[in-house]
Amino acid sequence: MSSRLAWMALLAALAGCASTAERDARDPFEPLNRSVYRFNDKVDQVIAQPVARTYQRVVPGEVRDRVRNFFGNIGDFFIGVNNFLQGKFEDGVSDWARVAFNTTVGLFGIHDVATDMGYEKHNEDFGQTLGRWGAGTGPYLVLPFLGSSDLRDGIGTAADIYTDPLGEVRPYHLQYGLWALRFTQLRADLLDASRILEEASLDKYVFQRDAYLQRRRSLVYDGHPPREKDLDDQGADDDNDKKPR
Repeated sequence: MSSRLAWMALLAALAGCASTAERDARDPFEPLNRSVYRFNDKVDQVIAQPVARTYQRVVPGEVRDRVRNFFGNIGDFFIGVNNFLQGKFEDGVSDWARVAFNTTVGLFGIHDVATDMGYEKHNEDFGQTLGRWGAGTGPYLVLPFLGSSDLRDGIGTAADIYTDPLGEVRPYHLQYGLWALRFTQLRADLLDASRILEEASLDKYVFQRDAYLQRRRSLVYDGHPPREKDLDDQGADDDNDKKPR
C-alpha cells in the first residue's frame, strides 16, 4: 500500500510540474529535474569530485589506464550485444573479437591490444538500441546519482545495470569495491569536462541538458542525425498517408 501511495505522489508531482508555465517542450518536468540536479551537484562536489581528484593524484596514470581498460573490456561484450540487436553484425563481431583478444592476450582486459590490432572500440547501449528501432526519447529526466537521461535512456540504463556482470560478483564487499572503483575512474575521466562546464555556462543545467540530448541523438544515428526539418516533413507525410483518399 505504501509503495502505491509513493508512486501516486510521484505521478502527481510530475503532473504538477508539467502543468505549470511554458518551458522547453523536451523538459516538461524541469522544476523537479532541477531539484534532482542540485542534489546530484552537491553530492558530486562533496564526495565524488574530491574522491576522483585524490584518486587521480595518488594513482599513477599507467595504473588508471589499466583500470579503464579492464572495465572497458567488460563493456565491450555488451556493446557487441547491442550492435547485433541493432543489425550491425560486422561491428558486433568486431566488438566480440576485441573481448577475445583483450581477455586473453591482454590479460583479462588490462591491456587494450585489440585497438593496436585495428579493432575499433564502439559506443552502444540499450538506450541506443531502442532508439535505433524507433523508440522516442520521451521527456528529459535527471536521475538521482546517475544524472542526465530521458525516458528511453532511463529504461535502457535499467536494462544495462540489470545485465551488468558486476552484479554477479561475490562476495558482496568485492562487488561494491569494484562498483566504487569503476565510478571513481569514470568521474576522474570527467574532471576536465567539469571544468569546461563551470567556465562555459551561466546556467549549467540548461547547458548540460542540451549537450546531453544533442550527444545522445548523434549516437543513435551513428554521428549522422537527420535534420529536425526532415523529421517534421516525415511526420507530416505519415499523417497524410493516414488520411482517407
